[in-house]
Amino acid sequence: MSDQTGTDTSKANGSGRTVLVTGATGYIGGRLVPRLLDAGHRVKVLVRSPDKIAGVPWFNDVEVVRSSLDDAAAVEDALRGVDVLYYLVHSMAAGSGFEAKEKSMAELVATAAAAADVRRIVYLGGLHPRGTGLSTHMRSREAVGEVFLSCPVDAVVFQAGVVIGSGSASFEMIRHLSETLPVMPAPSWVRNRIEAIAVRDVLHYLVGAASLEGQHNRTFDIGSRDVLSYAGMMKEYAAEAGLPRRLVLALPIPAPRLAGLWVALVTPIPLSMSVPLVQSLQHDAVSAEHDIDNYIGQPDGGLTGYRTAVALALGKERDAQVETTWANAGADADPLPSDPEWAGHKVYVDERSFHGDVDPAHVWTVIEGIGGRNGWYSLPLAWSVRGWLDKLSGGAGLLRGRRHPHHLVAGEVVDWWRVERIERGKLLRLRAEMRAPGRAWLELSVEPDGNGSRYRQRAIFFPKGLSGRLYWLAVLPFHSLIFPAMSRNITAAARKISSAEQSGDSGPGAREARATP
Repeated sequence: MSDQTGTDTSKANGSGRTVLVTGATGYIGGRLVPRLLDAGHRVKVLVRSPDKIAGVPWFNDVEVVRSSLDDAAAVEDALRGVDVLYYLVHSMAAGSGFEAKEKSMAELVATAAAAADVRRIVYLGGLHPRGTGLSTHMRSREAVGEVFLSCPVDAVVFQAGVVIGSGSASFEMIRHLSETLPVMPAPSWVRNRIEAIAVRDVLHYLVGAASLEGQHNRTFDIGSRDVLSYAGMMKEYAAEAGLPRRLVLALPIPAPRLAGLWVALVTPIPLSMSVPLVQSLQHDAVSAEHDIDNYIGQPDGGLTGYRTAVALALGKERDAQVETTWANAGADADPLPSDPEWAGHKVYVDERSFHGDVDPAHVWTVIEGIGGRNGWYSLPLAWSVRGWLDKLSGGAGLLRGRRHPHHLVAGEVVDWWRVERIERGKLLRLRAEMRAPGRAWLELSVEPDGNGSRYRQRAIFFPKGLSGRLYWLAVLPFHSLIFPAMSRNITAAARKISSAEQSGDSGPGAREARATP
């Protein structure tokens, strides 16, 4: 059964089509939904965890269906009355069986769409050459597209290459490689020809597909028409970002797995994503046709060239206007068992508190801005070492940063943490996504205390077996160094913000005032 929450807009808009978006918590889906609303469509979203989108501006403008795509009855029920289904679910997972699972899920959705008399399925796949052996990831995306094209429902399957936009995995990969290495020895695939596309143009085509008249049931290649080698893309990024000229040395070896490991170490992309991303670059990715021009007109001003797309992405990041990021997509919460007994779990807790003669609102400003470029307020070298160790073991590391420097919502990423719960002005609970033999959380909270405030922090760890208990003992010295300093420095940073405001500086400088770790 499906659990539906939110507001039904079918009567509110009074025009357009009724669409269901899957993957609304993802990078593309999270940006597509508000644009469909702006176009006058009635939007439903199917998500496993509605809490993940509870903080987005459009939450109350859509109908939220709580379900998973492997529940056939719930999916068919959600599709009743839907004109267009957007299937924007991809997996970067590796390992045996994932191709079969993705194909099976697509077949289930296609069958449900046919039973519910859906008019069209819109799918975003990958741009790839024909008649060539593909990577596991690209082969799976092609297979999903073929499932939809062979089902009774009309399908529009877009095939796009590297998507450039603030917060996209492909953009972050290019960015960090370009910024980290002035001279980069690279595998031979950096010579391959790539036709990137700006995320705004991808969204333009996706929105346009809802209003296409007639039956089409075909693939459409979409791209910027701006073809570069991958090495050329890094050089163009460096030029746009004002970096010195980059030298990329193409070596006569493909080495996709080794390159994937290297990408995981020097970029925010984890190993589980970097390997399939690199593998998808083993062949040219250039549009074989431009038929889309006959069906959906180009955006106002024409398609966005690669260099312009980079400039736009950098501007969005600089202005803290990143709508969605790859890092915030796809992970469900792993709720903290109830206090105080934790349902019989073996649990370790490191708890600290600190009183300060500062307004709780100023302490909260620091709490909500923690991580990313703002840091963790204690021993940055120790945090960096732990981050690199996590990267080497295939974890998230500290390079993912955060979407916005000052504001958080549930489900967002903060370095190797994910926001599990936020009570604005009071409590922030972060769930660890680092590699560890157990589950970990970090809670930061503040409350009034006399004429000042009481800051509290709890590190909570549920060990898994003997290795988890030994791990906790091993990190105790680390905790004894960073956590006391963290509580003091956060309060000191809040005091600095208060002093800046009292001196008349209430702008960004006051918000960004930070104590020296």
